[in-house]
Amino acid sequence: MKTLFTLIACLMACGVSFAQKLNTIRGKIVDEKTVPVSFAVVRVLNYPDTTVAKSVSTNIEGEFTIDQLKSGEYLLSVSIVGFKNKRTNHFLLKDDLNMPPIGMESLTKQLKEVSVQGKKPFIEHQIDKTVLNVENSITAMGSTALEVLEKAPGVQIDRQSDQIKLNNKSGVVVMIDGKSNFLSGADITTLLSNMSSDQIGTIELITNPSAKFDAAGNAGIINIKLKRNKAYGTNGTVSFNGGQGVMPDSPSDLYRAGVNLNLNHREGKWNIFGNGAVARKSNFNNTFLTRTTLSNGLASSLTQNFDRKNKGVGFQGKLGADYYASEKTVFGLMLDANTINTKLSNFSNTDINAVQNGASSLSYILQDANSSSPVGNLTANFNIKHDFDKKGKSLTFDIDYSGFSNKKNEGFLANYLNASGASTNQTSLRNNTDAEIQVYAAKTDFTLPLAKTMKLETGLKSSYVVTNNDFLSEQLVAGVWKNDVGKSNNFVYKENINAIYGIFAKEWKVWQVQLGLRAEHTHSNGTSVTDNKAVDRNYLSLFPTVFVNQKISENHNIRYSYGRRVDRPNYQQLNPFVFYMDPLAVDQGNPYLKPQFTDNYQISYSYKEVSFSLNYSNTRDMITQISKQDDATRVISVIRQNLGRFQNFSADLFVPVKVAKWWNMENSINVYYSKFNDGNIEGAAYSAGKAAVNLFTSSSFTLPQNFSIEISAWLNSPRVSGVEQTTIYQGALNAGIQKTLMNKKLKLRLNMDDILLTNHWEGKLVYQNINMNVVNRYTSRRANFNISYNFGNQNVKSARSRNTATDDIKGRAGG
Repeated sequence: MKTLFTLIACLMACGVSFAQKLNTIRGKIVDEKTVPVSFAVVRVLNYPDTTVAKSVSTNIEGEFTIDQLKSGEYLLSVSIVGFKNKRTNHFLLKDDLNMPPIGMESLTKQLKEVSVQGKKPFIEHQIDKTVLNVENSITAMGSTALEVLEKAPGVQIDRQSDQIKLNNKSGVVVMIDGKSNFLSGADITTLLSNMSSDQIGTIELITNPSAKFDAAGNAGIINIKLKRNKAYGTNGTVSFNGGQGVMPDSPSDLYRAGVNLNLNHREGKWNIFGNGAVARKSNFNNTFLTRTTLSNGLASSLTQNFDRKNKGVGFQGKLGADYYASEKTVFGLMLDANTINTKLSNFSNTDINAVQNGASSLSYILQDANSSSPVGNLTANFNIKHDFDKKGKSLTFDIDYSGFSNKKNEGFLANYLNASGASTNQTSLRNNTDAEIQVYAAKTDFTLPLAKTMKLETGLKSSYVVTNNDFLSEQLVAGVWKNDVGKSNNFVYKENINAIYGIFAKEWKVWQVQLGLRAEHTHSNGTSVTDNKAVDRNYLSLFPTVFVNQKISENHNIRYSYGRRVDRPNYQQLNPFVFYMDPLAVDQGNPYLKPQFTDNYQISYSYKEVSFSLNYSNTRDMITQISKQDDATRVISVIRQNLGRFQNFSADLFVPVKVAKWWNMENSINVYYSKFNDGNIEGAAYSAGKAAVNLFTSSSFTLPQNFSIEISAWLNSPRVSGVEQTTIYQGALNAGIQKTLMNKKLKLRLNMDDILLTNHWEGKLVYQNINMNVVNRYTSRRANFNISYNFGNQNVKSARSRNTATDDIKGRAGG
């Protein structure tokens, strides 16, 4: 009996063993160079019906393991973007199987054909933003980032106030790779003037961001995305550019040159990337203005001419790494640094014609001014991203530090002359500005798919900023430098913003809806240490967003959107310092400036690639720059003030046209009406409004022998912005030619900006006792040459880009 039970137990065990005989397949996916292919989809197909038995994804090393497979006949199918789909021969599986490496063939030929025939246009209008494909533009190469922006539809560079405007609205947040440089006004334009277009891949114009973005930016966001190579192994781009300004009545030393290197190395679980650039720049600016004053019967007419030349060398570098700890978790670290040292020489000539009781007298002021302005910043970012599953559930975390310094030394020597040219007085002044800014920030974002067509997003953010501005003004008296107590000051500004947001999105067959709400609590304190005065603010603001998309058919789409935005005064605008510009002009901040709030509405319709939109924005307490004139002393003060209300109505039309197989056109027109109202500007009500138009057209021609030509033009009509009126049509005609060599890895480009020399500004300020006319000419016409070489594999996915926690606050340091 015992032997029988033993036999039965043995048979049962064997039966169980036979029933549980399952097998495992292990293998590795590689490319033509035996480099592992990460995240490829490997499917086990039953043979011969090819139904899917099981599927997995390769890990970061390109390896895969498929277990729990019954014995039988199978084949493997492998797929990933950038490679041809691969199927193995069928095989019999009866034991665990270690397969030899499976080689994938990249779509190099197909990608090359796409790059020739399907090259992205300079401008792409997407449903939520406009994208400028800078690296594909011939006329953009050799330009600066600021000059590229000026060529974008709806973007205006206001060189009078050093502002970047979008659809005639100031308050633009400028980001670089999702991070705002902690600069604005003159400082951000200086930085963008130092950045070569060789470094830029694309520029995104986002006029109505979602609640996930910081609420800062009345006009929206301009995100400059630097080039990032897209391949495993070691690869990159090296480029050189040179240019010469061609302007009448200007210095000959208007050349610029730069070298740029982008590198990416991806191997195993690591991706290391970086870029570096050095550039020399030189610009010339001439401003001619006339204004009048009247005080106690003394009428004065002033004519002023300013010649400014600035030049300098800038350095920029970025180094980062991504570590793929698993298929679901990535750690990232990034360091970004840049420094610019700009030297400015400025000569001004002021003629004063004073008339009283019918008698006139002439006098003159000649001033030489020089300055040295080194600016530097360092940004560090650590980030984590974890994907819980393949349905989109994810969590991200960022922590940032940014440090900024701006040290400026200025010297002014003014000579006062009578009608005969004899000297009657001489003054000598010098200013020293030392600004230090520290930024600490952290944020986290969570995405939770609730269903296949429903999603919830939420996040938290906190930022803390400390800025210390120490300004020393001295005057030479009897050979001794003495402190000008009325101008010297130490200003400390602290700001803490805490934010929370939530977004709900739902899709139906025809409709897509996204509802968002962001709450931001702001506590700020600005203290004038010298005067022992402080302004403390503490407020909570809500920023709702609504996006509704209606897909009428495959080619017809309507989008409705609403969003509320804020522009907080930047730190220099709040600074109460009085900055000397010349004996008859000063610049002063305003510590009592309030934030401006804007409601943006938009309806857009698209048919295939053609789009049309209607827009309305309403801004309260608009932060603007005005001039205040003391008729008795003839001194004009440039100050910042809140203007009661600004309304902007606009209509945009974008029409791409394929004229021929070798000729593509892009055309856009933006018509807008801007209206400004305030109950009291310098003692009286102010109201102004004007309709204006912005036109843009670009044509690209593909020629034999790998030649191509690009011609573009833009035009802005006279317009009104706050108290400032533009009185002329302003525009530019640009053209360039490109030749590609060495299987399109080497590119030679030659272009010229503003061929007809029509890009200059003329305007006037007429309100209360201000009557001023201004003509401003700058280095707009320039011939540029660019050579670039791509090396390494350019076709496979590389590192991810990161938005950091200091996105909104780093654009508010300048004046």
